[in-house]
Amino acid sequence: MAQFTKLPITRLVHPTKFSFPRLVRHPFEEENVFMATAEMPAVARRWAGAPFYFNSAAHLIRIGREKATNLAELLEALKVCPDQSIFQHTFQTLREHHFIREGFSNDFAHWAFSACNEVGLAERLAGIDVREFTSIATLRQRLVDIVDAYLKHNPRARERSAFEPFYFSAAEVIVIPTPFVARNLAEFTDGIRQVSLHSIHYHFIDARLRLKLNSNDFSLWLENELGLGRLADRINRIDIYTSTLHDVRRAILRIVESRLG
Repeated sequence: MAQFTKLPITRLVHPTKFSFPRLVRHPFEEENVFMATAEMPAVARRWAGAPFYFNSAAHLIRIGREKATNLAELLEALKVCPDQSIFQHTFQTLREHHFIREGFSNDFAHWAFSACNEVGLAERLAGIDVREFTSIATLRQRLVDIVDAYLKHNPRARERSAFEPFYFSAAEVIVIPTPFVARNLAEFTDGIRQVSLHSIHYHFIDARLRLKLNSNDFSLWLENELGLGRLADRINRIDIYTSTLHDVRRAILRIVESRLG
C-alpha cells in the first residue's frame, strides 16, 4: 500500500471588525498555534483612533458669466469671478496635469501662452504653487497681482485680442463613497493600492483647500489618529507638480511600506 506523509491541516480564520486574518493549525493537529499577525510590525497592527474612509469625487463643470477676450478682461474677471472658478482653473487643472503630464499646471497660464502668446506671463502664472495657499482669497490675490504687474510693464498687451476667449467655469463636486476603510496602517496601505486615482486626487490635492490646511487627508489621519507625524510629513512633501497621480500613489506606498518594514 502506498505510504502518504501526513501534512498539517490549516484553515483560514476570516477577519472580524476587531481582528486581522490569521492562520491557525487545525485543533486535531499539533497544539502549536500561530498567527500571521504576530509577524507584522507593531505599527501595522496599531488601531487608529478613528477609521479612514476613502472617498472619491465627480465634478460637474458649468460655464460661468465671466469671459475674457484679452488680458485686461482677464484681470477684471479674476477680481470678481466666484471662488469656485479660481479653484477649478488651478486645483482641478492640476488634476488633469497629473493624468497627461503635458501643458501648464493651471488654465490661466495655459491661456496666456497659447491664446495670448505672452510667454513671460504664462511662466509667472505657472510658477504659482497651490500648496502654499489655504484660502481662495489669497490665491486669487496672487493671480491678480501677477497679471496686474505684467500689464503695467507690458501695456500694449492689455487690449490685444486673444486667439480664443477664456471662459470661466466652475465645478460642482459630488463626493462618492468607496468600500475601502482603513483602521490601521496595514489596511491603509491596502486602500492606497486599490482605490482609483480620483480618490487619490480627492484626498491628496483637493483636501488642501477644502480643509484649509497645508496638508492632505492622508497625512492628517496618519498624524492625528495613528500618531505617525514623521510619516505624515514625508507623505505631505511629495511633489504634486513633478509627479502624476500614478507617481503619487507609488510614492505613498514606498513611504508607508518602508515604515512597515
